[in-house]
Amino acid sequence: MHLVVDQVEKSYEGKKVLRNISFHVDSHEFICILGHSGCGKSTLLNLIAGFLQPDRGKITVNGESIKGPSKSRGVVFQEHALFPWFKVIDNVAFGPEVQGRDKEEAREIARKYLKLVGLEEYADHQPDQLSGGMKQRVGIARALASDPDILLMDEPFGALDVLTRDLMQKELLRIWLELRPSVLFITHSINEALSLADRILVMKHGEVAEVFEIDMERPRDKHRADFADLVSRIEKLLTD
Repeated sequence: MHLVVDQVEKSYEGKKVLRNISFHVDSHEFICILGHSGCGKSTLLNLIAGFLQPDRGKITVNGESIKGPSKSRGVVFQEHALFPWFKVIDNVAFGPEVQGRDKEEAREIARKYLKLVGLEEYADHQPDQLSGGMKQRVGIARALASDPDILLMDEPFGALDVLTRDLMQKELLRIWLELRPSVLFITHSINEALSLADRILVMKHGEVAEVFEIDMERPRDKHRADFADLVSRIEKLLTD
């Protein structure tokens, strides 16, 4: 899988939201896009998902231009976006069923991914019976069940409390290390980006201000000097 974003620009109502954005994502990479609210992070993710089209530039996967949504790009939203009238297992099985799998095969796929996220015992629960962190795990399982090449995650842990957020970061890394999809993860948390990413793209005013290569073994110790130094450098970049 090779995703290329090439000189992409996007405007809303005459205001330019993205300016000349260029970067790539290779197979198995974990990329974080970091920036303050309003810098264009979510707009960029929606363009890559195929929900929007750029005004200028192009976005390609394996050389093919993105024309709309595709099962090759799984999306995990800020809110879990589960169907409240479906049981957990039917939420996760929805994608495979839409792709033409029969109901029992889709449910087998759903069980596999519910086990992966540690929720196999909750397959027959309704979403409103789950905690916020559990709902996001179901959202991750649902995205993975369609077997995407790249997982697009739009601040999926932003609404969670600090302890649950830390747990979900560890869970996501565990899942990523097992399956190794490419991940493009939107966040406004420097610590979150540094804990997760191979590379961090820092966005300011609709542009990529700087790219940081993170060469630290996982799991990462936030008390290490090199971790703290990167936090300071990125904070300075975002506040200057």
